[in-house]
Amino acid sequence: MFDRIIIQVTSNKKSYKVITMQNNSILEFFHKDCLSGINDDIKKNSIDVVVTSPPYNIGINYNTYHDKLPRERYLFWLKEICCTIKNVLKDGGSFFLNVGNKPTDQWFAWDVANVLRKYFVLQNVIHWIKSIAINKQDVGKYPNVVGDVAVGHFKPIMSTRFLNDCHEYIFHFTKEGKSHLDKLSVGVPYQDKSNIGRWKHAKQDKRDRGNTWFIPYDTIQIKKERPHPATFPIKLPEMCIKLHGVKEEMVVMDPFLGIGSTAIASSRLGVSFVGFEIDKEYIDETISRINSYIGVYKCE
Repeated sequence: MFDRIIIQVTSNKKSYKVITMQNNSILEFFHKDCLSGINDDIKKNSIDVVVTSPPYNIGINYNTYHDKLPRERYLFWLKEICCTIKNVLKDGGSFFLNVGNKPTDQWFAWDVANVLRKYFVLQNVIHWIKSIAINKQDVGKYPNVVGDVAVGHFKPIMSTRFLNDCHEYIFHFTKEGKSHLDKLSVGVPYQDKSNIGRWKHAKQDKRDRGNTWFIPYDTIQIKKERPHPATFPIKLPEMCIKLHGVKEEMVVMDPFLGIGSTAIASSRLGVSFVGFEIDKEYIDETISRINSYIGVYKCE
């Protein structure tokens, strides 16, 4: 882990804010539309990892963005952005796209994935589990599980037709489907320790986590503690970046910055970051959140 003290926050004619960390990694924020911004400000083949969650086109009440376009127009718009992302992504880079559905439109996430199949290889599909219930009787002889378990958060669906929606998709796109991953960086310990050493690949007490990731939201008491209507937990982009593999001088990008979960994850991992956001208030909130997560910084 890198030293994560912020030493400077500046502005320039090109970007809205630039944060310089003590390990010389840079967090750069653009107050502009990502489609034009990526074309204007990002070099081709310069981005190692993209982690983002676009507007879902389901009428979420953002400050400035209208989240209800005709379906075909929305998919065309998203395709344009993702093709632009492909131009700046390195050949071995990873593009993690978080998309969810709404109860009355269960095809939505897969329509998004399908529109990109001509441009990317879908290397992995990760299921982000936000809440889960496990009965003790289904667990087996695991001593650490002593009773039924129900953990995580979800928005209850008061309907006789639909189940509570407790997961979303993270589509892992790459250019050729050959990107090597650091799977054990997000691995989990073996429940059965006898596996260690039994198999050639089991050289330590850690195994591949698989494609189901339980990442709950933080508990909040009042709405203003989450000033963005649709943000993912910091742990989600952090795990995506670690899965790709943290390297020196790597750059992470989020074209839909929001309130900066991917930026915070990048700062915690000591890697450079670039983000785009059309709402100035969200960028300012991102700077404030980074300050609270990292510590006191000097602003010029």
